[in-house]
Amino acid sequence: MIKLSKMHQRVLALTAVLPIGAAIAQTTEPQLETVTVTAQRRAENIKDVPVSVTMLKDEKLDVLVSGGQDIRFLAGKVPSLNVESSNGRTFPRFYIRGYGNTDFSTFASQPVSLVYDDVVQENGILKGFPVFDVAGVEVLRGPQGTLFGRNTPAGVVKFESAKPNLDKVEGYYSVSRASHGTTSLEGAVNVPLSSEWAMRVSTLRQHRDDFVSNTYTGQTNALEGYNEHAERVQFLYQPSTTFNALFNVHSRTTDGSARLFRANLIKKGTNDFADGYDFDKINTNGLNFQNLSTNGANARLTWDLGSVKLFSITGYEGIDNYYTRGDIDGGTPTGPGFIPFQVQTGGGISDLKQYSQEFRVESKNAGPLNWQTGVYYFKESGTGYSNNFDSNTQAQTSHLASHQNNTAYALFGSATYDVSSELSVRGGLRYTHDQKDFRTVESTNVTQIGPKSVEESKSKVNWDLSSTYKLNKDVSAYARVATGFRAPSIAAASASVPITVADAETITSYEAGIKADLFNRRARASLSVFNYDIKNQQLTVVGGNSNVTKLINAAKTAGRGLEGEIEGFVTPDFKVSLSGSYNFTEIKDPNLYVAKCAQCTITDPIGANGLVSINGNPLPQAAKYIVNATARYNWPLAEGNLFVLTDWSYRSKINFFLYESKEFTGKEMIEGGLRVGYNWDGGKYEVAAFGRNITNTQRIIGGIDFNNLTGFVNEPRQLGLQFRGGF
Repeated sequence: MIKLSKMHQRVLALTAVLPIGAAIAQTTEPQLETVTVTAQRRAENIKDVPVSVTMLKDEKLDVLVSGGQDIRFLAGKVPSLNVESSNGRTFPRFYIRGYGNTDFSTFASQPVSLVYDDVVQENGILKGFPVFDVAGVEVLRGPQGTLFGRNTPAGVVKFESAKPNLDKVEGYYSVSRASHGTTSLEGAVNVPLSSEWAMRVSTLRQHRDDFVSNTYTGQTNALEGYNEHAERVQFLYQPSTTFNALFNVHSRTTDGSARLFRANLIKKGTNDFADGYDFDKINTNGLNFQNLSTNGANARLTWDLGSVKLFSITGYEGIDNYYTRGDIDGGTPTGPGFIPFQVQTGGGISDLKQYSQEFRVESKNAGPLNWQTGVYYFKESGTGYSNNFDSNTQAQTSHLASHQNNTAYALFGSATYDVSSELSVRGGLRYTHDQKDFRTVESTNVTQIGPKSVEESKSKVNWDLSSTYKLNKDVSAYARVATGFRAPSIAAASASVPITVADAETITSYEAGIKADLFNRRARASLSVFNYDIKNQQLTVVGGNSNVTKLINAAKTAGRGLEGEIEGFVTPDFKVSLSGSYNFTEIKDPNLYVAKCAQCTITDPIGANGLVSINGNPLPQAAKYIVNATARYNWPLAEGNLFVLTDWSYRSKINFFLYESKEFTGKEMIEGGLRVGYNWDGGKYEVAAFGRNITNTQRIIGGIDFNNLTGFVNEPRQLGLQFRGGF
């Protein structure tokens, strides 16, 4: 049973859909285009899919990335989605419906799967691949454990690149310049090579100047810059209407500042900035930088055999090099504030290779029954390491390297049956076997506690069952029950903590919703409610006043909430959208205690052993409320269109860690964007002035649970100009 008691008092923002809907009803034209998603591995109208799903594409997506943002731009931009990172532009961590994983270790797994061009990006470093020349981004909320291959109990974020075609030479280019010397160059070109072959080349170049000065070294404009470039080359081979092959090769290189940790950023006893805080200055004696190089390739083959379609998806992803180094204490022996001792660390991946293969068969029946079934194989091998340094001499003082092999395979099937023209029923099963072999391979000046190797394996059957009922041609309702599974995770040892293992976690989720096209398709709306229970949830403990990480399991975690979206035309030239979510999460384990922070003010019960009870706490980074609103007004002119577009997002307060404290709690945050532009020649060309975070909101968005009140902040305001053209 879904528990939503008193929820109506907590989601007043969502009720704004009523006046918006009334306003939309007053106009007669135009209509919204049909949104097609592949949430069930088939192309379907979003209204007919029994999953809570959001699609971002076209102008809405272009606006969000206009200031050179990395993949974290998705945070809070759709209902129930958060994205954050303590590594800056690398290693993003995703949360859906409050359910995610704050683990930053080399082989951390996440319950939100990121799928790029049908290939799962398993390691956290791979999840940060830039967003450019994409056809769309789908956010699938809730367990997707039947049809998707890796660790999906919370949901899936799915990217699909724009594909080559045989029609004609075409493409686009975009150049922008913004605050802090931020430049972004993006472009793509599609070239038919023959009647059977076509190529699409896409590229991205981003740069930001250093703009934060280091008062310790006296260097001005020393930190917070970056250089990013990524490429994608695709080849389409289509010799007939019954076979096509799509080949994809891609790479990414980035370098610049790592995340800037700021010592005693937080005022004691509050979650306010400490007195004297300056966004453009830092006082640190540690070296700060990071560099990353990744590459990958995939092949997607499709055979149309008449009554069935056969798909083969082969993927490879590799990390050639990753290294990040930062000042964990965030300051110097003289401050700012009290810093008991100095710690500077570095970590990286020297080599990682991931291979995956899926074969899938999909029926094409004209009758009421359709199905799909397949097999999946995944193999990953990688070596990661961590270093410590002397902050006075910058010399390395210790080194610990670990290697992990992860092999998994699965068998899956799903079927849909149309009981009548109004009612359809879907069900699916997936059997997964997952095995990890983990060992320490190098240890310099580290006396490891416990065994130097661990093996873990687990098998699990997941299932889902859903139904969709068409109330009429414009409105459908659905209900869904689904389970999910995440295999055991392993964290590397340190000088004071052995290799730790978190057992497999499972989830059972209940969801119901309604989706509708309104006012002759001048608007669309959706509303979903959900309730889930996680057993044995894997959690990450960062060691209080010692620089260690270990894994634990919580006996149970409960979550419930709702999500709503509406968009449409108020007039033919005025389009608006509003979306929001409410997420309640609670850890339920009266026997679970964790180490506390060194200098923060704990608000949870503290046991006789000095450990903190986290029973009843919300999950970390779980925002109770997320609200988004956009408005676009267009003035048709003789040769083109003048437009104004604004977008706003609200996220309620969040808890940084498993325990609750006055300091390590992020305040609520509102960010706004504005775009004023002119397009002409049927929209082929556009020039625009834009702003991201236009109110210059500054917030503490994360902390370091160590020896002082260290934290880090959100991205600065960006004001810039952009020109975009097509051919």
